[in-house]
Parts: sequence; C-alpha cells; structure tokens
Amino acid sequence: MLESYFPVLMFMLVGLGFGLAPVILGRLLAPYRPDSEKNSPYECGFEAFEDARMKFDVRYYLIAILFILFDLEIAFLFPWATVFQEFIAAGEIAWFVFGSVMVFLAVLVIGYIVEWKNGALDWE
Repeated sequence: MLESYFPVLMFMLVGLGFGLAPVILGRLLAPYRPDSEKNSPYECGFEAFEDARMKFDVRYYLIAILFILFDLEIAFLFPWATVFQEFIAAGEIAWFVFGSVMVFLAVLVIGYIVEWKNGALDWE
C-alpha cells in the first residue's frame, strides 16, 4: 500500500524543493544591502514599516481585485480553446459551445464597460 503513495510523496517533495530552493539560494548568495529605495512604498501606496491600523487608500486593492476578476477569464477560455476542434467535428454542438463562450465573453465585456464608466479603473 505504501508503494502506491510513493509517486505522490515524490511529487510533493520535488514541488517543495522547487519552491524552497530559490528562496534558500537567494538568502545565501544574494547580498543583503537594504537602503531607502528598497524600503520605500512600492505598489501598495503606503510606507512599509508603520502602524498596522493606519488609514490607507483602498483603490489599489480594488484595481487588484478587478485585475484578478478579468484575468481569471483566461482560466475558463483555455479548456474551451483546447477542445474546440473536437466540438467542430461533433457538428451541431459546436455552435452551442461557441455561443455559450460568446455569451460568457459578452458578460465580461459588459462588466468591464460598467467598471470603466463608474470610474473604478481611474487612478488619480
């Protein structure tokens, strides 16, 4: 029974190794010279080392969530694109599948237009 789990264990160990190796090598080999530029605010808009209960602008998080939302559509389009050739060979079902994907994309485009018109994508 243990030998049936051996490939899963090896997969987990190799994955853990690939994840930890760059972090450990970076810590060991890279020079550690922090300066004011490295510790300055980058994309989040507030100082890196201040009080955790300070007020901050939530527009960054709104943009990040919208990016994730509209970027996730690719995760749904790849499976459809990979098997679409098989749907074409099937005949009538190809038009149903194509139509359903076009409706999905239309909903995403309408959502994008609504967000654009409401000013959620404006950064001042």
